[in-house]
Amino acid sequence: MSEFREILRDYLADERASWSLGSFGAIAEFHQDRNEALEVDSPGLFERASARGAIRLHAAAIERIVPVAYETLSPKPHRWSHAIALCLPERDAAREARSVLTELGPDADAIRAVDRKAILFDMGLGLPQCDFCIRTRDEDLLAILRANLGRSLFDPANSAAGAILKAHPHRVALTQVGRVEVFQMIGGPDTGGVSPPGPHTHLLPQLLKSGRTHSANTPIPEGLLPLGYLHPANPVMDGMGADTAFDIDDHARFQALFDRYARADLPALRRAVLEALASEADPAGFALPADRFARATLRLTLRQQHRLAERFGSRIYAGLVARWRDAFDRASDTAAAEDDNPGH
Repeated sequence: MSEFREILRDYLADERASWSLGSFGAIAEFHQDRNEALEVDSPGLFERASARGAIRLHAAAIERIVPVAYETLSPKPHRWSHAIALCLPERDAAREARSVLTELGPDADAIRAVDRKAILFDMGLGLPQCDFCIRTRDEDLLAILRANLGRSLFDPANSAAGAILKAHPHRVALTQVGRVEVFQMIGGPDTGGVSPPGPHTHLLPQLLKSGRTHSANTPIPEGLLPLGYLHPANPVMDGMGADTAFDIDDHARFQALFDRYARADLPALRRAVLEALASEADPAGFALPADRFARATLRLTLRQQHRLAERFGSRIYAGLVARWRDAFDRASDTAAAEDDNPGH
């Protein structure tokens, strides 16, 4: 896995890549702006920190990561998302899964030295693969948190939840492959109801209630748990979700990762679709796959060929792709589509 170690190192240094660690309904994200000042930049230790957030991948755990590259449909028919899930076998991924607010003591492993005396609390979300925590040295907040230790954060009588939202402590997602720390405000009343750009967290109780460890649109093999996700630069939209001109280099870079780390049958299916298009085959002769992820790969391949044809292809090829899309990727068919933030 030394090849994948280098891939992770390269993308940590890539300001257009983003990262997330956590579980379905509780996620901490690390993003960088171009030329953003860094407070920690240690490629050898797989660490980065800005004034807004930080990430560390555990160097000793990287060799055990099982990467799963995948693409997902967007409800918008001209684009798609992609990512690499950072997985471990279920037995190796397990964390404490605490179900009540728990004080863990000073965060001696904090990425920035300035944060190592602040007190870490597990929020008690009961996640199998992530301890979702807050960190603070605010005396008023500490008093409220300590008064509510041993209670569920979702207990209506627990005053800690409101105090957390008001005080905006650091959020820290701890997994067996690394940690993400978010220093920015929590999205809520103080931020106009939206998450701030850059590093941020999402905590969605309705998704947590599902008990899922990941989105149903993510093709994670049986026996593996995704602990986080690497999101390389997307060829059709920027980090804020706005449309961009098609970037063939970003597309090619992820296709190489998809060929190497996706579920084995999906790159093979993609090659079959491309071969059929190259031979100008009629879509009526191509069998619709039975598997939902294979059907999504068929649709995604046609979306990508449409964008390529728009930018570089001939009118004849564009017409052929349009016929295939009419057969397999109708604009009205959004049943398999999800949002543009896979894994969140």
